[in-house]
Amino acid sequence: MDAEATYRLFVGIASAGATFTVRWATARNTPRARPLTLAQTPDGFAALQSQLQTTSVPPQATLVVMEATGSYWVALAVALHQAGYAVSVVNPAQAHNYATSLPRRSKTDALAAALLTQFAAERQPARWTPPPAVYHELRQRLVARDVLMAMRQQARNHRHALRQWPVVVASVQSHLDDRITELDDRIGTREGELAQVLANGAWAESARLLQTIPGIGMRTAAWLLVLTINVSLWRSAAAAGAYAGLVPLDYRSGTRVHGRAAIGHGGNARLRHAAYLATLSAARHNPSIRVCYQRLRDAGKPMKVARCAAARKLLGIAWAVVTKQRACTPVMSAEPRTEPTEELGAPAVRTAPATPPGQGRAGATNESVREAPPPDGPACARLGLDRRGRLARPAPARPQAE
Repeated sequence: MDAEATYRLFVGIASAGATFTVRWATARNTPRARPLTLAQTPDGFAALQSQLQTTSVPPQATLVVMEATGSYWVALAVALHQAGYAVSVVNPAQAHNYATSLPRRSKTDALAAALLTQFAAERQPARWTPPPAVYHELRQRLVARDVLMAMRQQARNHRHALRQWPVVVASVQSHLDDRITELDDRIGTREGELAQVLANGAWAESARLLQTIPGIGMRTAAWLLVLTINVSLWRSAAAAGAYAGLVPLDYRSGTRVHGRAAIGHGGNARLRHAAYLATLSAARHNPSIRVCYQRLRDAGKPMKVARCAAARKLLGIAWAVVTKQRACTPVMSAEPRTEPTEELGAPAVRTAPATPPGQGRAGATNESVREAPPPDGPACARLGLDRRGRLARPAPARPQAE
């Protein structure tokens, strides 16, 4: 049975801080004329389920769609999921883009609920499943640690600014010192709890495998597991980079629009931040990442472009390690060398065969090849290269006068 025949009732919910607004429709009718506004309380959740039961449609055939707006949707989504309803939580940007395609400009909770009802009937997004308990144990500790880190940095900045004055009140400085020491202890406590959950929790094996990758430590492994639900949100290594927003997006149209490929602002920003910071260590200590990063830098790519490409490769390695349940054993010389592809902003070229360790072209060492200066001007012209040693493009033919 296909998805269109599965659901017989479509419900759209616009959540707010104290209330939520509901509208629903069957596959044949438009949304009900009068929206229903209920309180964000267990009594309100029970009242909604009572209203939905009057439609004579079983919960398994009811699709409820809501936006992931802050955290106001969580309690209602969990209550409906536990009651047997098919719940789908969509990205607010996706619902916004859908709204801009319709001839309407007003914005109210009733109109938002009707919009989500229509979106549910047309698109029928995938169902949402609550994450396991270990997800909350890791995520809440990670968020608490980030908050404590920000508070500690604020206190340090305050103390630094205080010391610039010729007169420093001893009690104020002592208060800041005590505050920083207290925050240090609380941060250490959160990190100890994180280590315990990663070592003994349900995702212990995945955490252990991730930490075998040079460049990924305890906190990065915890963020990767939390933001991807134990890498279950990725279907492939390419999907890992796309989910983090690390895949360059082309901007071309016709013969006049040739924009530069960039990663943009899409994807999971927190995951992208964690992967980018991990490359600071991986680019030095992980052979596979070091080769990728250095190759792009030698090709003239900016540092941030090379680091984003390295972060994308690092996420692909993390996906392979967890899905295949094999520890990481990076080997630098066993992989073929390839030049940057079009996705990384450079034209694709042929793959070069792998060279034995310590040997370059014509039996020379890799160091001698890397340090060899480019040919001079006449030699470049004879080899068909420009002055930087790259393949020169032929000049366009000039029309000859008759």
